[in-house]
Amino acid sequence: MNFLIRKFIRNWEQTSDPTVRKAYGTLSSVVGMLCNIVLFALKYSVGVLSNSIAIISDAFNNLSDCASCLVTLFGYKLAAKPADKDHPFGHGRMEYLTSLVIAVMIALMGFELLRNSAEKILHPEQVAFHAATLVTLLASVGVKLWMAWFNARLGRRIDSAVMIATAKDSRSDVIATGATILALLLSLVTDLPVDGVMGVAVSLFILKTAYDIIRDTVGELLGRPASPEVTQKLREMVLESPQILGLHDLMIHDYGPLNMIGGCHVEVRSNADLVEVHEVVDTIEREIYEKLHILMTIHMDPIEQDNPQVNACRALVGQIIGEMQLGLSFHDFRMVAGDSSCKMIFDVVVPFGCKCKNQQLQDRIVEALRQHGEECQVVITFDRDYTD
Repeated sequence: MNFLIRKFIRNWEQTSDPTVRKAYGTLSSVVGMLCNIVLFALKYSVGVLSNSIAIISDAFNNLSDCASCLVTLFGYKLAAKPADKDHPFGHGRMEYLTSLVIAVMIALMGFELLRNSAEKILHPEQVAFHAATLVTLLASVGVKLWMAWFNARLGRRIDSAVMIATAKDSRSDVIATGATILALLLSLVTDLPVDGVMGVAVSLFILKTAYDIIRDTVGELLGRPASPEVTQKLREMVLESPQILGLHDLMIHDYGPLNMIGGCHVEVRSNADLVEVHEVVDTIEREIYEKLHILMTIHMDPIEQDNPQVNACRALVGQIIGEMQLGLSFHDFRMVAGDSSCKMIFDVVVPFGCKCKNQQLQDRIVEALRQHGEECQVVITFDRDYTD
């Protein structure tokens, strides 16, 4: 694999470069097309020779894989296009759409194989055994195992959902061909329609593979939280500065592999030098982009730390929220004094598993504050945690 990469991909180590990612996609697609065309020709020939619907279906499975490689090649070409007026965040999500198209093609092939296999069960035909057929199928298993390994390695190297989907497809082909070999061998010792039964089993496995790819790809398109590893690393980079007291409202949007845009709020001392803190925040944003490829926008929230009353009320709110035992947290706490009363303002983060409505939570928090003698007007903003 390393030989092919170094031979055909310029600057192969720069996997965050869209041009290099396109080159990886081209390599994967061309290798896949060549292998699948050869396998289709061999399997179709021996399938006709042995009168086996399972082998012929397996051959057309390889032909559909060849079409998938063309789709992949087209998808990587579109994903590498730079951002434009109509798509200011780039075209990286084309990789996810390409995975979805591949999954649909796999599903269509699975349904067609299921139909043909059912007919073979209802109207069985004698399968002719030839040594050349067995040798061809065993060679096919070896080729598909190598293709699964090849695409999985490439997919992990450039973090490509398309290549991971292609690797899963190759592994399903190994199962399909293995079942075909088993059907061929069983046909020597029984007159039962094992050819059709194995075809049904293979088709169901192929449909399961398509479902898994569709589920994962739709999740990416709808918007999943960033991985815990990325989130944790980002938090560490932000909180590394002593001038940053806390972080909240972190959101990261995925616009394709290595193309993420995010934002967060950081808490800073209200009496800090604004220019100095702004420079610190700018530096953090640049470092996050260089190391994590996330274009961040960081908002500063000033908080008081030298006011005894504010500190006491903040501690009281933390105690009340902790005693509720609902996994809540709070941030951005501040108090605003008026002519005759004061306001206690803060945000509460509600986990997605919490069954209580926001109004119920607010009533409980306000009532608990009243029981502790706090008569301030309470203003609560409820947030969600958008990280995993």
